[in-house]
Amino acid sequence: MGKCFSTVRPLWLSGAIALLCLTTYGRGLTLPPISDDYLQIQLGREYGPLEQWPALAADALYRCRATSILLTHWTERWLGLAPLWLNLSSLLVHFVNCCLVAALGIWRPVGFVLSIPAALIFCILERPHEAVLWYSALPELLVFTFTLAALLAWIQYAQTGRPRWYIATGVAFALALLSKESAVVFVPLAFAIAGWRRDLWWRLVPAVAVSLLYFLSIHGARDNHVHFNDGTFSLSAPFWVTEIRTTGRLLSLWGSLALLILATYKRDWRILTGCLAWMGVTLLPYSFLTYQSAAPSRHTYLAAVGLAFLLAAAWHTLRDRFPHRRPWLAVLATLFVLHQTTYVWAYKHHQFVERAKPTEQLLTIAKTHRGPIQLRCFPFPRQIAELALSVTNASGVWIAAEEEYAAIELNFCSASSTTQQTAGTEYSNTASIPDPHPTPAPR
Repeated sequence: MGKCFSTVRPLWLSGAIALLCLTTYGRGLTLPPISDDYLQIQLGREYGPLEQWPALAADALYRCRATSILLTHWTERWLGLAPLWLNLSSLLVHFVNCCLVAALGIWRPVGFVLSIPAALIFCILERPHEAVLWYSALPELLVFTFTLAALLAWIQYAQTGRPRWYIATGVAFALALLSKESAVVFVPLAFAIAGWRRDLWWRLVPAVAVSLLYFLSIHGARDNHVHFNDGTFSLSAPFWVTEIRTTGRLLSLWGSLALLILATYKRDWRILTGCLAWMGVTLLPYSFLTYQSAAPSRHTYLAAVGLAFLLAAAWHTLRDRFPHRRPWLAVLATLFVLHQTTYVWAYKHHQFVERAKPTEQLLTIAKTHRGPIQLRCFPFPRQIAELALSVTNASGVWIAAEEEYAAIELNFCSASSTTQQTAGTEYSNTASIPDPHPTPAPR
């Protein structure tokens, strides 16, 4: 299986990955935009055009999300703003990322015998679902893409010594830094790949220097940087507690079971420590938050690679240990796939639909109403409502000031909120799910 990259098998592998991605996230293609998605679209319009790139470079927050902003701009320009195209672009990036996980098999200590099942598992993991289903989490997908591309190029350079792979490493790492701040995890991961080869250590000095300058440039703008002031990043945060809790939630039932299987039957501590170290390193940049005790699910996307390899190693261990129990192993694998996919399709999809209802209700009324609309207990910042109207070009409609009279009032103060009009017409909204920590800037 380690030699599976022939002229035919990569096509079959790509097809299997595409099928699993659609099986898990296909229903999400119908989701409407949700809260910060409207900000993401607005940022694409504001910073996407070529003449606005200098302004983007001067923005300490959004220059670190430049790739997602440009992708949003190009998606709107070429395909429009239909939710299908936005959601499909996220799913396509997820597909590419799954292929990159499979490509990690080029590293000899891993091999395709482990990376291919890990990639298939990564396709359907439910824990990082938010990174794929929520369009404004696009930076998480793209920082994954370019960080793994940088690691793959670095592996090739370490194994072949060809300068072109070193150049490719630098280009991919630069794009990763333009995707999100967590791209700096490339440096410790690259050192881990280099091992004890000191000649490779020196080759990583530029990456260390660039990462340090990158952090200092962001930290220098901390007074006006949203994420230094909204609880997203604080050096005084109890990061070790957040790291442990997030790792525990990422492992959950199946990860814990895999740890038990490997510790009992395999006893290969390199696999265990390698997977756990990957999770620990990649979760660290997200652990300096203060607004909750564990990182959001979208922030576990890169760390989930460690979980995927852990589960793949446990699966191989069971197959080798119990060669005559293959039917039972097939049942176990089927239960795993069903658990992951149905959780996303049934439970999580419903949550995202409910979360989109406040803005969807607002936009529905804006199609037939002219004048101010009063919002009561809107579950997101009022800026989101204003952006939703602006992005969708709802003319002649605006959000009324808190004490301003309006003929239409949207009331979200109860679980079954109502919209009242002075003429007596009533629009009902079955539920709205408040964002536990709303922010006008995608994290």
